[in-house]
Amino acid sequence: MTGASKTKDHDVIVYTSGDEKKAEKRFFEMLSKSPVPDDEILFNLGLFLTSRTLSRILFFNEIYKKIVHTHGVAIEFGARWGQTVSVLAALRGIYEPFNRHRKILAFDSFSGLKGVAPQDGDKHRCKDGSYDVPEGYEKYLQEILGLQEALNPVSHVRKHEVIAGDVCETFPAYLERHPETMVSLAIFDLDIYSPTKAMLQAVKPRLFKGSVLVFDELCDEVFPGETTALIETFGLNGLRIERLPMTARLSYAVIE
Repeated sequence: MTGASKTKDHDVIVYTSGDEKKAEKRFFEMLSKSPVPDDEILFNLGLFLTSRTLSRILFFNEIYKKIVHTHGVAIEFGARWGQTVSVLAALRGIYEPFNRHRKILAFDSFSGLKGVAPQDGDKHRCKDGSYDVPEGYEKYLQEILGLQEALNPVSHVRKHEVIAGDVCETFPAYLERHPETMVSLAIFDLDIYSPTKAMLQAVKPRLFKGSVLVFDELCDEVFPGETTALIETFGLNGLRIERLPMTARLSYAVIE
């Protein structure tokens, strides 16, 4: 795994050079010591966006535009810190602020990976518990999404939910509570084989022509389990798997 390394605390694998790490560290120092007044910092976050971080936002902007004319919820399986679902909530406020049916759902154990299997290989160097977050983080994320909603129309109708726990249990339970669920967008960032396969199987009956599937680790030798799970549930021949030029690892498929 040439060029790959883990972050210090959470087993996150990155492909950042030494010089890039130094620049990123200095960028963080510039943020933490910013002279921008507190009441202006949110309006100037672009100061601290790098091409790497901005590229992911631009990717999901393009993905969101693909679902604007479809009907259903947007789900991220493996939300972790919740940046993507927060971006989706902001994009909803831009593109369809009055669409009360566009619920944004964040599923995560918030306690890290669970169930690493032989299909996941051994290059990831992760274990059960990798990618965990501080205890109670889901409440913090819930408040973030609530604030996103409060800053947009129809804020009195709750259109988001953070669901903590084993996704193999929580998503089927959600569908029992909400049998009306149709899925416009499903983002798979669970990294490993077993939960990814389970969620692909569970979400499949809720998809329709125009639904979008997004993947974070397809064709990735570090996390081969995601590709194996997709092959075993949907196969590859019937999917047009595409990417956008601004990101390397993210890919998507539109159900046709």
